[in-house]
Amino acid sequence: MFLWTTPRVRRIFGTTKDLAEQTKVLAANQGLYNGFLAAGLLYGLVTGNFAFKWFFLLCVIVAAVYGGLSTGKPRIMIVQGLPAVLALLALLILG
Repeated sequence: MFLWTTPRVRRIFGTTKDLAEQTKVLAANQGLYNGFLAAGLLYGLVTGNFAFKWFFLLCVIVAAVYGGLSTGKPRIMIVQGLPAVLALLALLILG
């Protein structure tokens, strides 16, 4: 959210300095959404609330699928979605 224009993050996402500057508000907005997802997952872990964990893991999976399909980069589905799928499976198996 705050590092979008740094060389390392630009390299990871394949953006130029100019593009990163032009899109930094959008990236900050996306970072805020990701922060809310993380807060929901953390709340579910701390309280043991099954419904919260289930809901927020599904949100991460949907976001990963959409990100992979909308960008034409299926690797996004693996990098973002696989950990959530594994966590969801563990949640279902272990309760």
